[in-house]
Amino acid sequence: MEHSTNDNGYTKTDIYNQDKIDSISGYYKKILLDLGENPEREGLIKTPERVAKSLQYLTHGYDLDPVAILNSAKFKEEYKQMVIVKDIELYSMCEHHMLPFFGKAHVAYIPNHYIVGLSKIPRIVDAFSRRLQVQERLTTEIRDCIQNTLNPLGVAVVIEAQHLCMQMRGVQKQNSITTTSAFTGEFENDRTRKEFISLISNNRHI
Repeated sequence: MEHSTNDNGYTKTDIYNQDKIDSISGYYKKILLDLGENPEREGLIKTPERVAKSLQYLTHGYDLDPVAILNSAKFKEEYKQMVIVKDIELYSMCEHHMLPFFGKAHVAYIPNHYIVGLSKIPRIVDAFSRRLQVQERLTTEIRDCIQNTLNPLGVAVVIEAQHLCMQMRGVQKQNSITTTSAFTGEFENDRTRKEFISLISNNRHI
């Protein structure tokens, strides 16, 4: 466990599995050797451990239960208009190259007797994105989790992201944006879907 405090007095606590750190560190020490580096030089001597801790943090979504997150703040309410949480910051790791992709998620649902605490929507985005992912699956996992847990009249999810596997390697296209969407229920109706797109589309790549 590590603690760090910033200038605002906020204390961040990171919890690591030491056995995993030791195991992953050993692999990365060998990787450095295979790349022609010297893992014992000053700048690299702690790098395998740092990478191991970083990977544990970047994939901590495996330890989170998105359904439990939603159920922890599920409230009975007769509101039946569209609820949108947009511009949710999203950071994930491409499972094909283990390079980051990042961007914004826009999530909406139309309640059916139940609403959920607004902070829980970004939390389930984190729970699914902090895993090895592809953007297409991430989009549908968020949609299905909300649909299956809250049973709303409909769910809409749009994700816009930049992929470093496209920007740093491969085609090396620096300004490309990948957009994915997934809808259920009322959002499969053209009029409702257009309303949602209109509400999130200011300066959006959709």
